[in-house]
Amino acid sequence: MVISTIADTLTRGFENVTDTVSGAFFEPTIRLGVTGLARSGKTVFITSLVANLMDRGRMPGLLAQSEGRILSAYLQPQPDDTLPRFDYESHLGALTARDPHWPDSTRTISELRLSLKVRPSGLLSGLQGPRTIHLDIVDYPGEWLLDLGLLDKSYSQWSEETLKRIANRTHAQAYLSLARTEDTAEALEEPRAQALAASFTAYLTAARQAGFSDCTPGRFLLPGDLAGSPVLTFAPLPATPNPPRKSLAREMERRFEAYKSQVVKPFFRDHFAKIDRQIVLVDALGAIHAGPQAVEDMRQAMAEILGAFRPGQNQFLTQLLIGKRVEKILFAATKADHLHHTQHARLTAIMEALTRDARDRAQFAGAKTSAMSIASLRATIEEMRPHNGTELPCVRGTLLDSGKQAAFYPGELPQDPSHLLGPARDGAEKWLEQDYQVMRFAPAQLNLKPGDGPPHIRLDRAAEFLIGDRL
Repeated sequence: MVISTIADTLTRGFENVTDTVSGAFFEPTIRLGVTGLARSGKTVFITSLVANLMDRGRMPGLLAQSEGRILSAYLQPQPDDTLPRFDYESHLGALTARDPHWPDSTRTISELRLSLKVRPSGLLSGLQGPRTIHLDIVDYPGEWLLDLGLLDKSYSQWSEETLKRIANRTHAQAYLSLARTEDTAEALEEPRAQALAASFTAYLTAARQAGFSDCTPGRFLLPGDLAGSPVLTFAPLPATPNPPRKSLAREMERRFEAYKSQVVKPFFRDHFAKIDRQIVLVDALGAIHAGPQAVEDMRQAMAEILGAFRPGQNQFLTQLLIGKRVEKILFAATKADHLHHTQHARLTAIMEALTRDARDRAQFAGAKTSAMSIASLRATIEEMRPHNGTELPCVRGTLLDSGKQAAFYPGELPQDPSHLLGPARDGAEKWLEQDYQVMRFAPAQLNLKPGDGPPHIRLDRAAEFLIGDRL
């Protein structure tokens, strides 16, 4: 295992030599990873980011744009011939149609290259002409993200942690009842293994819909061409001391290890080794609405996610020897347009508290991190509504389910994030003081002026943090 890891590291190092040299002396490339947990809005984020970098009228927070140094932006074929292209045009069409609708969510990895023609700044600006900077955006499903944490776990460790975590969850009771009836020391019978895997997959699907974050293995939810294969036919089982060869327990362990080596590890090796900037999108409002247990689950997931990114500073020699490290990580709470702007600072503070453990680890390793609240595409407008002699800060939009216009007050987020994180850590089943509601809004019809991208909230500041220093 150690020799294999060293060999993989050296291989990645040599593969990075060409990219590092060409990037340093010719046309620099920024490789931005975009990921997040379920329903966090990865597809909309990428679509709106690209549209607003091409038509930059709404990007004053991007310093290179406010200084007038971005001369043009254009799409080019992505450099990785084996990756599907992110379908930017179709997704933008869905958002800007006469009857707009949200585009389909991410189901596989994809890539898009946006090239920017930028005039340099500083003392040499008068001596150098414009240069081209490539932004390679890599989109991958959040359902695959937490799988990276499996690489450091054995089957018995993963089973024990999983069974303990889901023991009191209603959605898991059917699977737990089935698992308890199994004699894992008996010889493997494929229908039994398939029934266990199918029941566990049903639990994962229900848990994701209920707002829980840690739904691994992720390929169980998005299997693609692996559907029905043995590498996806396993499940967590109670410990069996010294299980015999060809037993159910031994085969489950073997398939778990195969999943790590044949599915998770290649994904980590082939894609994460090339990423140097990362944004993690989080539907924090959805987790808050789901309750304290979902919030605590998300907090733990954020801390575990970070271990996969190998954060640190990208120094020239380091890149040659061990591959790139993620220099900047942005944790972004999405759907800020579901709140009146007076609550955005509180949402950001909650996001900072949720990711505190993860960000501390990243900063210790030398990476720059930040947390903010954003809306990649603004779907609401703000208004004040009278209620019981006072005025409530509301948002108005088109409801996704009914198509009707409605004003909505979701409840007031606490000024102190510990009022949420405390009950979550203590295992509370519901919030004692407040119910936090979430509505599902459809995208609003857009009437864009020439030079303007889609309306957003703080997308320009997110771009400045992620790529501004390279422009």
